[in-house]
Amino acid sequence: MHDKTLTQLAAALKSGELSSRELTAYYLQRIEKADITLNSFISVTAEQALTQADAADQARANGEAGLLTGVPLALKDIFCTQGVKTSCGSKMLDNFVAPYNATVVEKLYAAGSVSLGKTNMDEFAMGSSNENSHFGAVKNPWDLSAVPGGSSGGSAAAVAAGLTPAALGTDTGGSIRQPASFCGITGLKPTYGRVSRYGIIAYASSLDQAGPMARTAEDCAHLLNVIAGHDTRDSTSVARCVPDYAETLDAPLSGLKVGLPAEYFGDGLDPEVENAVLEAVKVYESLGASVREVSLPHTHYAIPAYYVIAPAEASSNLSRYDGVRFGHRCENPEDLMDLYKRSRAEGFGDEVKRRILIGTHTLSEGFFDAYYKKAQQVRRLIRQDFLNAFEDVDVLMGPASPTPAFDLGAKKDPVSMYLQDIYTIAVNLAGIPGISVPAGFVGNRPVGLQILGTHFAEAQLLNVAHQFQQATDWHQKRPAFAEETA
Repeated sequence: MHDKTLTQLAAALKSGELSSRELTAYYLQRIEKADITLNSFISVTAEQALTQADAADQARANGEAGLLTGVPLALKDIFCTQGVKTSCGSKMLDNFVAPYNATVVEKLYAAGSVSLGKTNMDEFAMGSSNENSHFGAVKNPWDLSAVPGGSSGGSAAAVAAGLTPAALGTDTGGSIRQPASFCGITGLKPTYGRVSRYGIIAYASSLDQAGPMARTAEDCAHLLNVIAGHDTRDSTSVARCVPDYAETLDAPLSGLKVGLPAEYFGDGLDPEVENAVLEAVKVYESLGASVREVSLPHTHYAIPAYYVIAPAEASSNLSRYDGVRFGHRCENPEDLMDLYKRSRAEGFGDEVKRRILIGTHTLSEGFFDAYYKKAQQVRRLIRQDFLNAFEDVDVLMGPASPTPAFDLGAKKDPVSMYLQDIYTIAVNLAGIPGISVPAGFVGNRPVGLQILGTHFAEAQLLNVAHQFQQATDWHQKRPAFAEETA
């Protein structure tokens, strides 16, 4: 069953081929057997999952089931889940049990889905490799010596290894799309404001966005149908109707105009990754799309702008974790200042401390205008680049990452790690949607094709991705690890 998509499992539940309890127990057994090696879960909620599965089976027996009723899922450990530890991959929140559910969790539960547990992640979503977690690094099921990507690496690895049919992640600078690329799955970052951020532990509030990670674009469409929509508890949530994202999946691509950003195919791009992406583009041409080169001239400013804006917002958001209001508290403090200093020093990891220091510096008097204000002005230019491009083309295509998954421990220099996000960060700065789909391999490590659209064009992106997956079989490939642990 682990090689079936969410859509296939939903159909099997509907037909009575299997029950939700049987399906949930199967995945729990797989997690118990395989995750000792992968470390993709922080918390496994077996008892809760089986209770939810029984309720789903009863709902189906009563004729009250929807498409996701009884389908097991996993949640990145950044989503608040009532009664369950929500650690955000940090020692700072290792003892935090959320008193409420995030909006997306509420919606999934209302749809009848089953939560298998909380997946591992880079601490406070800060990282591109899932090596920054307080709970240890996650391994890539395609190659156990490689990283799964980050910060949603636990979700990506769990889906790729067949420990869950789908998972939720968050994307602040590529944290859904890059691990989806590294692990050979499909990951969608929606338009900023399309999915509520209420109950998501904040990293950078103007950039964070939740999205689905699954085998296929079709699976992602079904999940987005549930989690998208306006939420009055999130002031950045957009009051806009939610289309049926699955309804247009089969629309033909004849006449589709594809743009290839020249800046995405220059120095630093692995030649084999470039070849895989260009071969994928040829598939689109065979499906009736036309291809042209476009320019996003301010792309090279995206990383410096991001690493001013995101740390600045992080330094503000993480100030609440002081050992008094929230978070880890040191033992036997001498006074209040000692409590603050030691609690934060003990609770946060090195990467989080680094970004807090950078952010606090850029927001300080004398530097705000020189750094933060200037970065926000550059952000507007980057957004305008995309809007200009979408006047001439329907979607943009390019690599999700300049390389395939790199080895664990290979990126010890923080700057070299930051450069891994060169093709994803601008998307968050502009607030547009993007999706990564499997498009080939370099050796035994997957390559993702990134497809970008204008604001609220998720239906079109899912259609474009789905048609590619109808014409290719990259998304059907499974790592040997998944079969060895079956």
